[in-house]
Amino acid sequence: MNGQRSFLKDAYVTQPFRIIPVGQHKSDAHAYLMIMSSSPGILSGDAYEYSIRVKENARLQLQSQSYQRLFHMEASATQKMQITLEKGSSFFFVPHPVVPHKNSRFTSLNRIDMAEGCQLLMSEIITCGRKHHGEVFEFTSFHNFFEVFHNGRLVLKDNILLQPKENDLQAMGMLETYTHQGTLIYSATAGIPSAPGLADQVQELLEQEADILGGVSRLQHNGLVVRVLGHGGEQLFTLFQNIQERIWNILG
Repeated sequence: MNGQRSFLKDAYVTQPFRIIPVGQHKSDAHAYLMIMSSSPGILSGDAYEYSIRVKENARLQLQSQSYQRLFHMEASATQKMQITLEKGSSFFFVPHPVVPHKNSRFTSLNRIDMAEGCQLLMSEIITCGRKHHGEVFEFTSFHNFFEVFHNGRLVLKDNILLQPKENDLQAMGMLETYTHQGTLIYSATAGIPSAPGLADQVQELLEQEADILGGVSRLQHNGLVVRVLGHGGEQLFTLFQNIQERIWNILG
């Protein structure tokens, strides 16, 4: 920022991962990276760990390679993500939808530590499974736990637990006729424009989409949460990408 350029300084990966830059056609000075994997998906017994540190005043937009498949599992799989945002930094991540196959069990633990003047945007889209193969909510368990800390103080916690074999996800008061659900979280600390105007703009984007059910909630601190139900992963993914770009561009 301020005439400087954000770039990848250090990267340590093990198979099946690699990290590549994807911002060659961007005119700004921010960092755009993609996490790539040679694995077709997450298998039983896998334990993925991500640790990301965004240095002071740097801006990083991370991308995923493709849909994340959770294969049939005899046991379970886990994923842990630790993100540290130093003063004045930004981290945006809108990954592709997750496709939990029949009998998959998956737990994702996410912790984000933010300093002053930071902005964070992350999302997740959960599909019903391999819908066109007749697998609709046949996975065993999907658990996503998300915590945001500001200077060591917990400011946001989101906990999603789906167990379709124990709770009918298509029942009244649950997802009902919808098969896909998405959550997008935007959180900012001091020095970033307030969320009310952003919430109105995000709501306008939701209203432009057909055949979805969604809404925006403002957080107690500076930020917002978007919840969306729909019938297709690609529609929700494109919607979240549009929301990401709207906020990314507004905040400079």
